[in-house]
Amino acid sequence: MARTLYDKLWDAHVVAQREDGTSLLYIDRQLIHEVTSPQAFEGLKLNGRKLWRRSASKATPDHNVPTLDREKGLKGIKDKVAKLQVTTLDENCKEFEIEQFDILDKRQGIVHVVGPEQGITLPGMTVVCGDSHTSTHGALGALAMGIGTSEVEHVLATQCLVATKQKNMRVNLNGVLPEGVFAKDLTLAVIGKIGTAGGTGYAIEYSGNCISGLSMEGRMTVCNMAIEAGSRAGMIAFDETTMDYVKGRPYSPKDSEWDVAINQWKDLHSDPEANFDKEIQMDVSSLKPQVTWGTSPEMVIDIDSEIPCPRNESEKLALEYMGLQEGMKMEEIKLDQIFIGSCTNSRIEDLRVASSIVKGNKVSSNIKRAIVVPGSGLVDQQAKEEGIDEIFTEAGFEWRSPGCSMCLGMNPDQISEGQHCASTSNRNFEGRQGYKGRTHLVSPATAAASALSGNFADPRGS
Repeated sequence: MARTLYDKLWDAHVVAQREDGTSLLYIDRQLIHEVTSPQAFEGLKLNGRKLWRRSASKATPDHNVPTLDREKGLKGIKDKVAKLQVTTLDENCKEFEIEQFDILDKRQGIVHVVGPEQGITLPGMTVVCGDSHTSTHGALGALAMGIGTSEVEHVLATQCLVATKQKNMRVNLNGVLPEGVFAKDLTLAVIGKIGTAGGTGYAIEYSGNCISGLSMEGRMTVCNMAIEAGSRAGMIAFDETTMDYVKGRPYSPKDSEWDVAINQWKDLHSDPEANFDKEIQMDVSSLKPQVTWGTSPEMVIDIDSEIPCPRNESEKLALEYMGLQEGMKMEEIKLDQIFIGSCTNSRIEDLRVASSIVKGNKVSSNIKRAIVVPGSGLVDQQAKEEGIDEIFTEAGFEWRSPGCSMCLGMNPDQISEGQHCASTSNRNFEGRQGYKGRTHLVSPATAAASALSGNFADPRGS
């Protein structure tokens, strides 16, 4: 029987079918950070439970860590709650003997950057984390899902997850992306087409020659935002690009085990005759840079378009919150802050693209703050070796230490009330980056070009 990639991954991990229609799914890897794990560990302690498989879990702090004064370690965290969460993660990892890349470890970073970077996430795995953007890891041919705190505890104790199988959706993206258009524009365009509820109840497989032509970094950006399309999981078939990315990483299989792994991974694709419950087709050959104008990722338009007339009360309220009007051109919006970072766009490829636009230029005097936050200590190190940090700082950007930073504002990096920020993050909900702050989602290229102009600028002309 022909099966989809999702079917194959699911079937390989089902431990038992339950009478209520749910399944018990074996979990190969759990990634842990400081925000959603304290209560999970507390539950283990209260019930006297031990870890089922200690080596299956890896941890790193990311949401609350400051991006300045990192050399001070825990002493550099000024917020008491943030410091308590990071400290608690340290203590829990020591008590339960879980390997952690702590705040001073050069491998520390955003959990969804660190996992693939270290080879902790591998093709064919089931991967969970107490964070919705765990869908990122599906780019490696894995089934990756965000889970809740009680589920974090359940996986720690049993290495299994109670889950309901989703329907299959395939998003076929064909064509070659034009110059100046990137994976972030691609995934925003998909969300703009199907809406933030378009993938609800489905596991999304991204395919087509556009996807096969993307780097692993680009594929991770696409899968990262599957959750913004309403799906818990986005995935891409295993191919040579995946193999080349995974090979030689610290936790990847070595020697004879590598050969065994490759033989298993080569089947991680949908069979030609596999049935999908829903299919979406897009030709991206003429795609333009995308910018969100509202308070949901689906409120997105081409950078050279005008803000549309509100179609419903939600869009009307979004315009009011953003302080914008229908008919405005995106280039008319004056920006206050620029953020290049997050689990969506903080990898070395993202920083290279943005720095190529910034090089030899200066941030507009209209911009109050422009920051770059690498996704991990190793991305930071590589960028410095290539001189990328100097390109940004010479232009007027601030170069920060790894962390989630301004993506969600659970740390000092926030935008102020009424300010507009061109952000490479994944969500633009009200207050996401700071109280009454106004977030516009863009690619690193668009963020860089806009930083130089002080308003939205088309990177194709940079």
